[in-house]
Amino acid sequence: MEWKNIYRGLLMGASDVVPGVSGGTIAVVLGIYDRLIEAINGFFSKDWKKHLGFLLPLGIGVITAVFLLASLIEWLFEHYPGPTQFTFLGLIVGVLPFLFHKSEAKKTFKAQHILLLLVGAALVASMLFFRSGETDPIENLTLGTYGFLFLSGFLASAAMILPGVSGSFLLLILGSYSTVINAISERKFDIIIVVGIGIVLGIVVMSKIIHFFLENYTTATFAVVIGLVIGSIFVIFPGWPSTFTEMIVSVGTFGVGLLVAFLLGRVEYKEE
Repeated sequence: MEWKNIYRGLLMGASDVVPGVSGGTIAVVLGIYDRLIEAINGFFSKDWKKHLGFLLPLGIGVITAVFLLASLIEWLFEHYPGPTQFTFLGLIVGVLPFLFHKSEAKKTFKAQHILLLLVGAALVASMLFFRSGETDPIENLTLGTYGFLFLSGFLASAAMILPGVSGSFLLLILGSYSTVINAISERKFDIIIVVGIGIVLGIVVMSKIIHFFLENYTTATFAVVIGLVIGSIFVIFPGWPSTFTEMIVSVGTFGVGLLVAFLLGRVEYKEE
């Protein structure tokens, strides 16, 4: 068992709670994205025990973070939205040099790869235009409601595994974010189970698609992934602080994010 993955899972789970921040992006920050995709696909092969040793501790960390840190993350975004978003912004900006290094962009990127990068960035940045007002948690649960929540979980998890595309943000667009977060906070296990099944199936399906492209179109896939991460900067950016004090605090939290990304990069990418 790779117990080190528990802390990685904690970071990924905490980020998945935040609308605008992608667990896939954090996997890139941690340097485990391609291995994560390989492990999810390999879990359904004869080598499933090896991949279980990677996925189980990661899953423990993700689930623990979702249940224990959801309230804290929500509180930070409610009371200190700007500085909190600048922390994640620093984390994402800080990982880009490692990602360019890992993809050997200077050697491998050609004009078509730069175009794919720009397309990926534009796709994620365009999510800004789909912000919608969030509804109150759904109270009247019908068979149709459960079907909607299952589909929400499926689509959100498919997005979750893509760097730069936030599953929570997609739930926000669909209008089911508050229902899911409320279910986690209030331990409404019927909703949790239905959404959870959708999430698992979505992760499996999307990971197979990504694995195919990583295996057959490695450089092009890296170009798109980098573009998705760059695009997420525009989604997460909360706007310039309105007061001098908030500006100082936001600069400080952005610096913290950069430092954490640098330290994680030194540790997680040390074999590169």
